[in-house]
Amino acid sequence: MQDPKQVKNRSLNSTVLIISAVIAVQTAAYYSFTKSEKVAAVRPLVGLPETLGVWQKTQEGVVDAETQAVLKADDTLNRSYGNNSLGIGANLFVAAFRSQRTGAVPHSPKNCLPGAGWTPVVNDHIMVALPGRSEPIEVNRYIIQRGDSKSLVLYWYQSRDRTVASEYKAKLYTMLDAIKDNRTDTALVRVVIGLGSNDSNDKAQAAAEDFIRAFYAPLRQFLPS
Repeated sequence: MQDPKQVKNRSLNSTVLIISAVIAVQTAAYYSFTKSEKVAAVRPLVGLPETLGVWQKTQEGVVDAETQAVLKADDTLNRSYGNNSLGIGANLFVAAFRSQRTGAVPHSPKNCLPGAGWTPVVNDHIMVALPGRSEPIEVNRYIIQRGDSKSLVLYWYQSRDRTVASEYKAKLYTMLDAIKDNRTDTALVRVVIGLGSNDSNDKAQAAAEDFIRAFYAPLRQFLPS
């Protein structure tokens, strides 16, 4: 039978270790967030090619001042592309943040879309295979509806070569990057394809995945490495 004092001492030691680890992490985070952050130089998103494989730019959208004031992103891209062979169009929206230390963080479409009157019909994750990568990336899939209008939405968070679907994991990585690399840059990447009454969800998803494969590598050149 174990000595109660030994059990108590081990428990106390474990508690001390846990508290020490928490304090160490908090201290590291404090110094990482209070010292000057490393902000990587990047090219403006507007420089993303207007031709991406078989996808051609059809419209250069704008982000109005009111939306910009809410987003607080350092750079944005709101552009539509079309694929004539598929007879389908897609909108690409990117909000890039060089730093999240001042409270400027990506706004999750899960919060913005319902606020704009869209109702989620499907809400899950899918895997998208990309050329040159051994593992597919995981992205959020939303099929949303407002009245008779229906759209497919795919989105994720891009931090350097890291693609994250989960908002919670993205925030965790931000904290770890701040501690380890003294950086908090990230970007929200979103693709939207409108669905007509006779359009197939599978066809729209195949087109969206093809579009992602076309712009993923070029877009990485306009985000911090």
